[in-house]
Amino acid sequence: MTDTTITPEGGHESQAQVRKATRRGGGDPGTRGRTTIADGVVEKIAGLAARDVVGVHAMGSGLARTFGAVRDRVPGGGKSVTRGVKAEVGEVQTALDLEIVVDYGVAIADVARAVRENVIAAVERMTGLEVVEVNIAVSDVKLPEEEEEETELRIQ
Repeated sequence: MTDTTITPEGGHESQAQVRKATRRGGGDPGTRGRTTIADGVVEKIAGLAARDVVGVHAMGSGLARTFGAVRDRVPGGGKSVTRGVKAEVGEVQTALDLEIVVDYGVAIADVARAVRENVIAAVERMTGLEVVEVNIAVSDVKLPEEEEEETELRIQ
């Protein structure tokens, strides 16, 4: 004879069925363990969010963009979405420094505010980290008549 339990509905369950339904380990499964997020992950999220803002022409200083243009041409180099972004990530908080180039004619304060809002929303939504600050340095203004800074490679 097997052990049975009478359910509230008046039915019967075997002890094996009752044991299977019992949660092991106690507590919410979402709280078992620790999740760490690398600085580079937050930098990528912030870089993409900043580039989505109208008025942001590029990320990084002139020198970083020049090196980036060369790196982009190297097979496997790819575009660096983290160019112009530096993140410090703690256990529950993060702080970001961004360097941007804005388009001529835009209100820099408005672009900076929009970048800050977009970056905070994206990072907090995707990582669950609290963004304590987003510092923005405007390193250049892209004039309409300026050519894109394409680095000519000598060897092709």
